[in-house]
Order: sequence, then C-alpha cells, then structure tokens
Amino acid sequence: MTKEKFELAQIEKQAELAKNEDVDETVKAPTIGVRHWQVSILFLLVWLAYGIRVSLSVAIVAMTDPTASTNPNVPVYPEWTDKSIILSAFFWGYVIPQIVAGWLAGRFGSKWFLFGAMGVCGSMCILLPSMAAGLGSKGVMINRAIQGLCQGFLFPNTHHLLSQWVPPDERSRLGTLVYAAGPFGTVIGMLVTGWISASNFGWPLVFYLYGGASLLWSLLCLIATHNSPLDHPKISEAERFYIEHSLGHSEGKPNLRTPWKSIWTSLPLWAILISHCGQNWGFWTLMTEIPNYMGHVMNFDIKSVSVFAIKRKPFMKYPIMKFQNSVLSALPYFVLWILSFIMSFISDSLIVRRILTVGTTRKIFNTIGLLIPAVALIFLGLTPADDPNRAVSLLVVAVGFNAGIFCGFNVNHVDISPNHAGILMGITNGISNIFGIVAPLLVQFLVSDEADPNQWKIIFFMTAAVYVGADIFYISFGSGEVQKWNDDPDDDKESKTP
Repeated sequence: MTKEKFELAQIEKQAELAKNEDVDETVKAPTIGVRHWQVSILFLLVWLAYGIRVSLSVAIVAMTDPTASTNPNVPVYPEWTDKSIILSAFFWGYVIPQIVAGWLAGRFGSKWFLFGAMGVCGSMCILLPSMAAGLGSKGVMINRAIQGLCQGFLFPNTHHLLSQWVPPDERSRLGTLVYAAGPFGTVIGMLVTGWISASNFGWPLVFYLYGGASLLWSLLCLIATHNSPLDHPKISEAERFYIEHSLGHSEGKPNLRTPWKSIWTSLPLWAILISHCGQNWGFWTLMTEIPNYMGHVMNFDIKSVSVFAIKRKPFMKYPIMKFQNSVLSALPYFVLWILSFIMSFISDSLIVRRILTVGTTRKIFNTIGLLIPAVALIFLGLTPADDPNRAVSLLVVAVGFNAGIFCGFNVNHVDISPNHAGILMGITNGISNIFGIVAPLLVQFLVSDEADPNQWKIIFFMTAAVYVGADIFYISFGSGEVQKWNDDPDDDKESKTP
C-alpha cells in the first residue's frame, strides 16, 4: 500500500468511526497542502488589488504638485481641481458587478473571471499615465472606473473559491490570511507609492509596476488556480477527501438554483449586511478624513513631530522616533494586519477545540472589531488639541482592532451558505461600498470648519454609534449555522451546524 493510499484509508476510517459512534471529531488532514497554495494565490490577488486601489490616493499628490518629484521631466497637472471626483471614480464601477459576479462564480466557477478581471485591471493601470496625458482628469476617471468595474468581480469570486477550498475548522485563519492582505497591500501601497512618486522615477512608474504585477498574477491564475479540489489534477486523494468531507461536497454538487427569496429574507444574511455597511462607513471615514482632522484640529505636522517619544535617561541614549507622512499613515493598517493573524488563530482554536460554537466565535470577534474601535473614536473626539501622541495612539487602536471583523462577519457568508457564498459576498460588498462613498461626503457636509473640534466630535460619535448599532444587530441575528436553503431551496429540513 502506498503512503497516499494509507493516509486516505486512515481518513476514511476516522470519518466512518465518527459517523457510526456519533462523535463530533475533526477528520485529520495533511498539514500543508494544495489548499494552502490556492489560498496563497488569493492572498497575492487581494494584496495587489488593494495596492492598486490606494495607489492613486497617494500618487495624485505628486500628479498635481510640480515640486513633488526630483525629476522635472515627470508630467504634472496642477490645473486639476476635481481630485475628489477622480478618487471616487473607482467606486463608480466597483459597486456595479458585485451580485452578478457572485452568481456567475457559483454557476461557472471563479478561475476565468479572476483571470480576466485582473488582466484588464492591470492593463488599465499601465495605460493610466497615457490617458492622463491625452484625456486629462476625465481620462483618469474613466480609467479608474474601469479598474473598479474589474475589481468588483474579485471579492465575490474570492469568497466562492474559499467556500470550495477551505474546511470550516481552518476558515478563520485561511480566510483572514486572504482578506488581511488588504491592509497589508494598503501599507505597502502607501509606502511604495510615496517613495516612488517623490523619487527621480516619478509617479508613472507606480502604475507600470502594479499593472505589470497584475498581468503576472493573471498568468499565475491561469496556470495554478482551480475552481475546486475536484478540478485539481495533482491534489492528493487524502487532501481532496478531507476538504470535500469537511464541506459536505464529497459527492460533488450540481449547479443549484439560486434561492433569491430565501436569501433576501434571511436574518443571518441581513446581520452580515448591516455589519458590513457599518464597517465600511467607519473604515472609509477613517481612511479619508483622519489626516484632515490631525492637520486642522491637532495642528499635527506628521513630517516633523515626534510620535511616542521615548524620554531620555542619563544612562540611555534613545533617539526620538520620527515618522514621515506615508509611514505614519500606514502604521494603523500595519497593526491591523498583525492583529488579524493573532485573532484568526485564536478564533480557529476556539472552534476546533469545540470551546465555542462557530456562531458565538464570530459574534465575539465581530464585537472586538467594532466596539473597541467605537470606544477609541469616542476618546479621540475628546482628545485635547495639545496631545497629538494620544490622538495617534487612539487612531492605531481604532484601525488596528478592526481586525476582529475578519473572523467575524467577513467569513460568515461561507458559514451560513457555502454553496452561495459568492452571491452573498456580492450582495453585502456591493451595498456596503455605497456607504463607503456616502460617509466621507457626509463629513464634508457636516464639517464646515475643519478647525472646529466640536464639529469633528459629531463625526467621531456618529461613526462610533454606527459601529455599535451594526454590532448589536449582528449579535442579535447573526448565525454560524448552515441555512436550510443552502443545499436545496425547496427543502424544509432544519439548519445544520457545520
């Protein structure tokens, strides 16, 4: 008997024993396998996607400032007065395909949609400098809207692939690995874009690099990505059995009719949706408006002020730590990225060891991800203008502990309906990003005087209230159980716990 056949026989034996003895046992799997390679490819996808998304937010400063680069030959457009519209253009396309993308993923698989979407997105990145030169700001808007349209396919298809490849007991950490690539991509994007834009190379190189990397990823996707373990030609029988047995896909499933009525009337889905909307409201408020608050209210010059200054002692010669603009902007998202891994391992450990149910674990970490930032925002609003160090600390807490949502609602779509996870992500991601657009616009409406701390208190307290309200709704109606409409829309059997 070969080693692979022996491992498969052992896994089948464990599964049969667990079934016959009615014991809740986890079927053992190869520690590292093809599923981890598939997840790693998705990590690179999300990393690049967020880098592309955030790159223009930093590069547009250099695009409109003749003194930004050391190279006088780098093109600049100081006459552009519509920068805020340019930055919002990405979302014009992003919200459009979400639900359809999820439906297509469930029906035809994700590989070709990811390949095409990232290929077109990368090509548009490469074309952006030319469109800026030939069509001005309107050309950049068109370019970014097309990039957004392409990226609108990414997360529903990514969620669908996770539902096919990731067993429930590994869902928190592997799902977090993929989606935590977002803040990691934000950190790298801010730092790299800031450095290149200020260098002799100039801002166009940023888009050539991200565009080229996206095309390379598309090639990797074409070669190495597969829609499910059943489609993978080199996966071991032992690992395939483990994944499919864990997910209940061991016999393969035909294309199921989408239970639209059951989906839209499902309270667990609405709990995810409300949480997702609250998350995007707070995330984009912080992303877009905190620099204005720090500059106008706190009089915070992040190019020169010392942050977390270490007091000198007679026997110690510590340098005072100073942070440049891009580094300080990236710091909260770096903390978020680190905390996301810590929380994901704790979350999966609680589930695997049967200490808590899937639903309870999701609610605990969702609460960490929303309520701690809410408290930090309240204290941020009460922070006096002469205490910038405290303000930065609270900002790091508000963004960093938001990592809890990766083990909360963000993977909950797969818990409640593995077969329709792509569609569910399309629904919540599409609708929630509308709030990501509205929230910064509301700040502009309410904050007429950017130097007035009382007006900023309204923003921080309102955002905290949104976080709290979203979490309360999720705690009340969220679930970790597979819903009865997951397998058969016409089947009235009870929901089952994964």
